[in-house]
Amino acid sequence: MIIVMGTVRVPVENIEPIRPMMAKVIAATLKEDGCIQYAYGQDVLDPELIHIAEKWRDMAALKAHFQTEHMKVWAEERATLGLFDRNIRVFETDEGAEV
Repeated sequence: MIIVMGTVRVPVENIEPIRPMMAKVIAATLKEDGCIQYAYGQDVLDPELIHIAEKWRDMAALKAHFQTEHMKVWAEERATLGLFDRNIRVFETDEGAEV
């Protein structure tokens, strides 16, 4: 299983305009083969901070995700809204591993 965790920042004045764009990309991504979870969430204490949490079946599914049309559109849309401090990490885990 592949886990993607991270954050990005959005100027606070662009939070409301970016919400429908995020909702659109989330809905499209959740329909992708191999997508288990895909979520964005605004931080409670820091309104510019958006948390990213994803789970993918495998690396092939994640790589295919980056080639989809909705990701290309999302990249164009978010470029207009000043996202900054993008910090995203990808982890590979044993699905059956216990903590």
